[in-house]
Amino acid sequence: MKKSVKVWRTNPTVNNNKVYYFQLSVSYTECEALYQPSLKNVIMTADSGHRVQIPTSRLRPFVTSLGLKGYFRLTISPQNKILLFERLH
Repeated sequence: MKKSVKVWRTNPTVNNNKVYYFQLSVSYTECEALYQPSLKNVIMTADSGHRVQIPTSRLRPFVTSLGLKGYFRLTISPQNKILLFERLH
C-alpha cells in the first residue's frame, strides 16, 4: 500500500525577494467578508507553513462567482512590501 506524502515547498528567495505559494479554496459566501470595511487584512498559511498577512484588496480581484479558488504566488521584497500576487492556475 502506497502512502501519500505532502510535499511542503520551501520559502525560496529570488533576487533577495521572498516567494510564497498558496492553495486557496474559499466559497463565494465566505469571500463576502473581504468587502467589509473592518477587514483590512487576512492571514494565510503558505504551503511552506509560513503565515503571511496580506491586504484584502490584493485578494478581491481574484474573487469570481465560484469564490476564491486556485494556486497563487506571493512575492515580497526584503522590506516586506508586496511586489506581486498572482494566480498560477
